[in-house]
Amino acid sequence: TSHWLGMDVHDVGAYTDAEGEPRALEPGMVITIEPGLYLAPDDEEIDEGYRGIGVRIEDDVLVTDGGCENLTHMVPKEVADVEAACR
Repeated sequence: TSHWLGMDVHDVGAYTDAEGEPRALEPGMVITIEPGLYLAPDDEEIDEGYRGIGVRIEDDVLVTDGGCENLTHMVPKEVADVEAACR
């Protein structure tokens, strides 16, 4: 999952151009990269303690002339680090 970042958290910028083609990324744009895992609450193949939960890790990425820059690379992502940050 991904979306533009701008003045609002979920910027409403168009994902396609005037012809309906996918919009090319340009230097200065910021997007999110949000891989996630969501477990269905009614999936009996999943241990009951894990049903209905989900987790998503988001990075905010600046498009640059030479590629990209991860603006959130210092945000904790390992379980122990996230839990420590929540204390």
